[in-house]
Order: sequence, then structure tokens, then C-alpha cells
Amino acid sequence: MIKETKHLGIAGRLAEDAAPPEVPKDVSFQPMGMQALVIVGHGSHLNPGSSEPAYSHADTIRESGAFDEVREAFWKEEPSFRNVLRTLESDEVYVVPLFISEGYFTEQVIPRELRLDDWDPEDWDSDGTDADHVTLDADDVEKTIHYCGPVGTHDSMSDVIVQRAKSVTDREEFGDDFGLAVVGHGTERNENSAKAIHYHADRIREMGVFGEVQAVFMDEDPEVDDVTDFFETEDIVVVPLFVSDGFHTQEDIPEDMGLTDDYRTGYDIPSEVDGHHIWYSGAVGTEPLVADVVLERAADAGAPVDDAVEAVRERTGGADAAAGD
Repeated sequence: MIKETKHLGIAGRLAEDAAPPEVPKDVSFQPMGMQALVIVGHGSHLNPGSSEPAYSHADTIRESGAFDEVREAFWKEEPSFRNVLRTLESDEVYVVPLFISEGYFTEQVIPRELRLDDWDPEDWDSDGTDADHVTLDADDVEKTIHYCGPVGTHDSMSDVIVQRAKSVTDREEFGDDFGLAVVGHGTERNENSAKAIHYHADRIREMGVFGEVQAVFMDEDPEVDDVTDFFETEDIVVVPLFVSDGFHTQEDIPEDMGLTDDYRTGYDIPSEVDGHHIWYSGAVGTEPLVADVVLERAADAGAPVDDAVEAVRERTGGADAAAGD
């Protein structure tokens, strides 16, 4: 029997996701000298839920005891990118962008606002999906900054997408009867935006977790409006690769897919569209397991947080996400 639930909208999801998972304290090795983590996000003056994932994941990591200090900073909200380094006592700082793709914000805005004078995007040596980290000095605050690639292109984000599909369907495995649509915005201004979506769709397809996997987009082909045309499976899980729930994920995409004529009236999960059951998850960035991806970005840059990564994965349901166990 197919389980039906009613979509709750932004306010309902924020209420459900407000409390971060409990994580054992002091699980990581404590290095000499203080180390800090800064999670940087876009934020919004119009969407009150835009910053919620950053705060939620920061709380999870803070509770793990992995860093001496954990801060959030935003482009469109306070605390701002420009001032965040001045709020830290730590001499060594790991900066992880809570963004989906490499592009204007990760390559220009964030380094500029943090005053990373020696930054050069070529230092990432990336083709658009494999940025790692660069270590730089922020001379005006006398700190060493480990500037990491965005969470959205890390390999572990594939696991998060699978876990997001599990969360919305309340299933532990899928098999050939389920398809997965990974949704991106798509834009001519940044070719890397589509690269990130295709990258994870390809990786998940290789995992063999779903019978079919397809990348679809809002503003380029193949379009999410026609999502049922791309699948033979009766059940399709649709996961938007967005950081937070907002106008696109809560209004545009549900209406474009035909889940509802008016997002304000809500819609069933799953909804029946063109003979398929559509399990719509909302933004992947609200999945608690994203905290693990943030930690892994920092670990790749040299932060001694391996124990914290394992603890967070265990608490947020990610240990077996890719395996489908």
C-alpha cells in the first residue's frame, strides 16, 4: 500500500526540522591551537527559510565538538561574509560554502568578502565539479583560511540525495520499481550549475539503487515539467538539488510537475500524475545528513574531524545511504 502524506509547506518543514539531531560531544581529536568552522550561505531578505539549513547543520556540527568555534555567515543576511572572520578567536579557519555549484559566489563573492587577497579560482584546478580546497592567509585578521569547495559538488552529496529519497518515501531500499529525478535550476549564466546535477545523477545511476535516474531542470532541457515522460517506472522520487526550500522548490516545481494547480492548497505525497506516483522531497539541503558533507569538506582540507564525521553520519541516517541497506 502506498503511504500518503500531506505537504506542509515551508513553515511546517521548518518546524519539523528545527531541532538538530543529537550527536555525541567531544568525539574528535582536539588539536593544539584553536580551529574554527565557518559555513557560508546565500541567505535571503524575502525567504525566511533560506538560512535555516545553515543554522541547523551548524548546530549539529557544534554539538559534535569537532571545532572550537562554529559560525554561520551569509551574503543577504547577518552575520555577513565580510565580518565573520573578525568574530573568531581561532587562528585556523575552515570555510565551507553551503552552495550547490562552483560559480560566481564561490569563485568571486565569498573570497572577495573574506578578503582572501591571494585567491585565484585556478587554484581549485577544477572542471566545474571537483573543487577541493585552497589554503590562504587572511592578513588583515592574521588567520590561516582553508577555503573549501561547495557542498553541492562533493561526492558525499550523492549519498544525501539517496537519503533524501528514503526520508520522503519512508523506504530503506528501492530497486527497479523506483525512478529518481534529480532537479536543478539550470542557467545559461553558469554552465557549472547543470554539471553538478548531471554529476550526481550519473553517480547514483552507477550505484544501482534505482531502476532509472534522470537529471531534469527548471530552465533548460530536459525540463521538470515533463518529468513523467522520462520514466517507465510507476514510482518516481523527485529530489531538488537546492540548498533550502523557497519559491522554486515549494511553489514553482510542484505546480510545474502537476502536483497541484495552486501550491497554496497543498498536495499529496505521493501525488498521481500521468499514471505515475510522484514522491516529491523538497530541497536536499534540508536533509540532516548535509552536516556530514560539511564535515567531509573540512576533513578533505586537513581538519582532524574523522570521528565527528562518523558520529554525524550515524545520527543522521547516512551510514548506509549509498548502499541502500
